[in-house]
This record gives sequence, structure tokens and C-alpha cells, in this order.
Amino acid sequence: MKSYNLLVILGVTAGGKTGLAVKVANHFSGEIISADSRQVYRGMDLGTGKDLIEYGDIPYHLIDIAEPGDEYNVFQFQRNCFDRIEDIWQRQKLPIICGGTGMYLDAVLSGYRMVAVPENLQLRKKLEPYSDDALRQELLQYKPEQHNRTDLENRDRLIRAIEIAVGEREATKDLSPLPEISPLIFGIRWPRDVLRKRIAVRLQQRFDAGMIDEVQQLYDSGVSWERLEFYGLEYRLIAQYLQGQLNRNDMVQKLRSAIGQFAKRQETFFRRMEKRGIKIHWLDGEGAVFEELCQLMEKQ
Repeated sequence: MKSYNLLVILGVTAGGKTGLAVKVANHFSGEIISADSRQVYRGMDLGTGKDLIEYGDIPYHLIDIAEPGDEYNVFQFQRNCFDRIEDIWQRQKLPIICGGTGMYLDAVLSGYRMVAVPENLQLRKKLEPYSDDALRQELLQYKPEQHNRTDLENRDRLIRAIEIAVGEREATKDLSPLPEISPLIFGIRWPRDVLRKRIAVRLQQRFDAGMIDEVQQLYDSGVSWERLEFYGLEYRLIAQYLQGQLNRNDMVQKLRSAIGQFAKRQETFFRRMEKRGIKIHWLDGEGAVFEELCQLMEKQ
């Protein structure tokens, strides 16, 4: 009997996670579950780096399951991910979680007990006069470990995060047990200068493939500029460019820099996961990552 029933491949943006996951799935009869907070949205392909062509014939899950403009959260991901894991087990395949959204990965690997929290209109009315700084302090009182910068910077998400924190604290319903996972976790690590080059090359490839047109089409289909900014770096800065707030060169430079900073935050989150006892086997991105992964799997 193997000591694991689930593989996880994580790492920073532009790190080659999908390509490795596909190789592993082909070799070990696996299916891939995406752990990316933006790839759940249909029509948001180039901006989120879906790279769907890489999957070939490998089944993948939790990609293109929500409409642009909808709000998909970590509670939904945890529930959906565990459902997919059990479904893949039933078909006697190996589930492989692949992604870089730390909160999504941590919710599954740490087994956080989460509950569905409906809108609390009374609480929202109470919070309405609060300044953004006051909302941030309120959230941190409930969740001192809060690390999601988007929740801290966006007023709507701040209010929703407080609402969820209050709802979770007050929940009294019995929670059903989570599936018993025994994960084997791999991460791909790159030297900083090499990663910067990979980010720049990948960004240019996405521009060449029509990423600006994708953002314009989302706006034309009814997704507001404000909502596009909510979806993160590429959508925020390209939306500003399309509105004439940035010229193209400034937009590209700011985006390249922002993606690099985002990668650093991802690394920081993974280090926090390790400090809390989650074992990550790090692979050298410049080496033979698939062969090294296979060798480590044989030892388990």
C-alpha cells in the first residue's frame, strides 16, 4: 500500500506546474484538479494562464465552472475539491491537485472546517459607515492570520470576509467529516533571476495570443471595469489601459513587476504552510523535475 492517496503540485506563477502535472497524470493514471482562484471562470483564459492545450487528453476539474462576474470563494473550492477527489478515487485514478492559490491549497491540506455563510443584512448595515481601515481592523480581530491581500484591499471583499468570519464563529450545525487524504506534496522552485525571465516570456506570449482583446471582450459582454479589477493583476492593469489611464508601455512594465511581486507573496504563503507542518518536497525547476518527482514517489 502506498503512503499517499493524493498528489499536490504547487509553486509560483510561470513555474511550470501544469506541464509537470500532465506528465505525472499520464504516467500514473491521474486526473488534475486545478487550485487556481481565477481559472474557475469561463472566458478568462489568457489572463489567468489556463494553458488548456497542455492538458491534452488528461481529464481536468474546477476549470471553467463559473461565469465571469460571479464570486467563487475558498469555501466553494474546498467543497468542490473534496467532491472531485472522492469521485476520482471511485474511478481508481490518482487525484493530482495543481495550482498556486495558497488559500485554496491550504483549505484542503489543513482540512479547515468551513460553513456556508449567507448574507447578513443586519451586519452589513452596521458595517456600512465604517472606513476601509476600520473594516480591516474588524476583520483582523476575527482572523489575525488573514493573508489574502485582495480581501484587505477591496471594500466589498472586506465586508464579505467579515461576514464569513462572523458566520463561521456563530455556526452551530454539525459538520460532516472530510475525506481522509494522505497527500504527497511537491513544489517547483526557481532561482529568482530565472523566474523573472520566465514571467516576462510568458507574459509576452499571452499578449501575443490576444490577452488585451480578451479583457475588452469581457467588458463588452457586460463585466464592468470594477469587476474586472477585482479579478487581479492582468485584468486590473489591462482594464486601466483600455480606459486610457495607462499607456501600453507603462501597463506592460507595471504588470511584469506586479506579477513578480505576486510570485514573492506566493513563496511567502508556501513557507507559512511549511511552518505549520505541511511537508513540501521541493524540486529544482532547472533540473529533471519529473524524474526527481518519480524517484521521491518510489520512496513513499
